[in-house]
Amino acid sequence: MNLWIKNGHLLDPVNHRDEICDIYVEDGKVAVAGSLSSDTEEEMKGSQTVVIDAAGKYVMPGFLDLHVHLREPGFEYKETIKTGTAAAAKGGFTAVCPMPNTKPVTDSPEMIRKVLAIAERDSRIHVYPVGAVTKGQQGEEQTDIAGMVKAGARAISEDGKSVMNAELYREAMKEAAKAGIPVLAHCEDKNMVGRGAMNEGKKAEELGMAGISNAVEDVIVARDILLAKETGAKLHLCHCSTRDSVSMLRFAKEHGVDVSGEVCPHHFAMTEDEIPGDDANYKMNPPLRSREDVKALCDGLSEGVMEAISTDHAPHGEEEKKKSIADAPFGIVGSETAYALAVTYLVKNGYLTPMQLVERMSTNPCRILGVQGGSLGVGMPADITIADMSTEYIIDKNTFVSKGKNTPFHGTKVQGRVFYTIVGGEIVYQYEEEIYD
Repeated sequence: MNLWIKNGHLLDPVNHRDEICDIYVEDGKVAVAGSLSSDTEEEMKGSQTVVIDAAGKYVMPGFLDLHVHLREPGFEYKETIKTGTAAAAKGGFTAVCPMPNTKPVTDSPEMIRKVLAIAERDSRIHVYPVGAVTKGQQGEEQTDIAGMVKAGARAISEDGKSVMNAELYREAMKEAAKAGIPVLAHCEDKNMVGRGAMNEGKKAEELGMAGISNAVEDVIVARDILLAKETGAKLHLCHCSTRDSVSMLRFAKEHGVDVSGEVCPHHFAMTEDEIPGDDANYKMNPPLRSREDVKALCDGLSEGVMEAISTDHAPHGEEEKKKSIADAPFGIVGSETAYALAVTYLVKNGYLTPMQLVERMSTNPCRILGVQGGSLGVGMPADITIADMSTEYIIDKNTFVSKGKNTPFHGTKVQGRVFYTIVGGEIVYQYEEEIYD
């Protein structure tokens, strides 16, 4: 079945296309991006062609989320690959990278193959597994990185924690460089965290909570950049939250280090000042920071120092998040709200143009991971997101496809709705007003 997307506003950073045109998809790939010839129209008459009128909407290369937690195997009560990827599709993502902190940990070729087998059965979008750096994420013994890559791993990460043994991490970076895959770094000095549960500042003092200082992140950012410089590894800094992370990343890029960084919507859209009280839906790691940090992150995204927007989608059970901030697990869901939050807080506030938003959510993530995508040029896979940047609505966690409802954005007014998500020419998500409004 072929696909004809009519009258949409194409945004293609790779080919510098910012115009209203048609997209014709044949055999899962872009066959035409422009005006359709009479021969193509005749061909469509004799074939099964689905027509989408995208007038008033942007047609963009599908989004790639470099940072999600799908929880399966081991924590299926929080999320499964089926529900997590369905939530991602609703959010406009055509591909996701699940982190390895599952149970058992995704730390071997066998576990990579298991994740891929479940995804093959249950997911309608691309799943690019991330393998752990150390066995069991215990920080003591390096995993079989080459074996995991051969099995299908696209990156390595110890996400959820940092590898505190710098020598072990350096050797793992060398292996990653040899395999040609990026290292996705969670930067957190666990020796400095203690019982920290939120940003170290006035809000923590007000609520009587132990704080997490900026240095907890910054110390490891500095270390990891230096290790990447020495080893030649391709380093990607996950969920950056501090102004000094932005400064160090800028400095590293200026000095030729192969490093990139991502910002999550909660870190550019919200400060610690918005935490209303002891509500664990506002607890994430890194925590919500100060206004100065948020401004630096937004500026970094605007300048291109921060190259990607990722979600760190982290679903938890309802009872877990009913606990005090001091005792609840870190993490919030983000797959279904990321696009609207990016439009509302970045595009509408002048930090990003619509084209730059596509770069941060599609083109750059694909390049960082080293996978096809990020463009809708002829011959490219037809992984497409169709959305507007004008529809106004209120985020309602009760409409989430994800099992997780743990979000601080419930009740937030936003702009920008995803209408279609298309993978390989197949519609995997279509907005239905009567269901979701």
